[in-house]
Amino acid sequence: MTSSNHRVQGLNNDEVPADWPAISEREVAWLRDRFTQLEGAGTVLWHSPRPMSAAAIVEGTSGKIFIKRHHHSVRTAATLDEEHRFIGHLANNGVPVVQVLQDRDGATAVEHDSWTYELHAVGDGLDLYRDAPSWTPVTDLIQAREAGSMLAVLHQASESYTAAQRDTHILVARDDLIRAANPIAKLEHDLPERPALADYLAHKPWQQDLRQAVLPLHSGLAERLHTEPHLWAHNDWHVSNLLWRRDGDAMKVATVLDFGLASPTSALFDLATAIERNAVAWLELERGMDAVHIDTALALLDGYRQIRPLSAAQVHLLADLLPLVHVDFALSEVEYFHGITGSTANADVAYHDFLLGHAQWFRSDDGQTLLAALHAAA
Repeated sequence: MTSSNHRVQGLNNDEVPADWPAISEREVAWLRDRFTQLEGAGTVLWHSPRPMSAAAIVEGTSGKIFIKRHHHSVRTAATLDEEHRFIGHLANNGVPVVQVLQDRDGATAVEHDSWTYELHAVGDGLDLYRDAPSWTPVTDLIQAREAGSMLAVLHQASESYTAAQRDTHILVARDDLIRAANPIAKLEHDLPERPALADYLAHKPWQQDLRQAVLPLHSGLAERLHTEPHLWAHNDWHVSNLLWRRDGDAMKVATVLDFGLASPTSALFDLATAIERNAVAWLELERGMDAVHIDTALALLDGYRQIRPLSAAQVHLLADLLPLVHVDFALSEVEYFHGITGSTANADVAYHDFLLGHAQWFRSDDGQTLLAALHAAA
């Protein structure tokens, strides 16, 4: 989709050509006419290596600005507004989130040609994990505990936020299938509205695959999730989405970033996602238990419970939710790769390695050891 030489992180944490061209100085010039914060900005200081959108940092007369650009098939201005309203609510309730910038007309997302843009002030704090590849586990337990505590703070603020479900499935973490009594029937019902996903699955024995990999882990889960209210959540809680500041000998969260996957799921879903993101080296599973950081998972849980206590039943539910917390998002990645970037190879990775592979791993001895540790923490 691009003729530039810009390269990004691939699904195997390798370096691959970008699907989306890097943000150009010509685009910065167009945005400068809309956003007064870009006065004096021209040269792009940094391009993000993340693959599913384009992002850059530029410097204007008032400081550095973070620009993020999406293809319109991934995010419209209205879709971004859903994220920005949530960020605004969190900011008004004491969560240290990044500031979303408004243009001359008060809009926080603008469309031009085939693109949708959003601008943020560069957040306060140290970007300790900026160059960390995706799926990199956290080994600093103090930071893991702090990340868990800040996630609980975010959930406390989110309890007073009410908004409808996201208007898209594309690259959004949802829990629709997990909450469904019959995930296969739910997905069959949704496929007419998701033609790219339907086209991909038409060539796969997907009902059989889900019965073998997913449904054994889903038994009884939907009924238990009825006790967990919907809550707008971050849904991508990895330490690379946090900025840090030093407080004595410890590091504290200074700013929370990247709400692109946010949606109304639940607090336990968000916490389970944090454990999935931070405690397992998914691309190094051949290392056995060396790829599983149980101490990180327990530190996240401990930090969370210090701020927002959980009952024993909730911790047991958290452990049982963990093996399936990726399901809806994995299918959204299949939909993105097959229908938008046109990469069958990446769609296959999302389907076989992510959707099915992660669920199957939790039935292995290593996965069961992690789940047993969480159950014991109840």
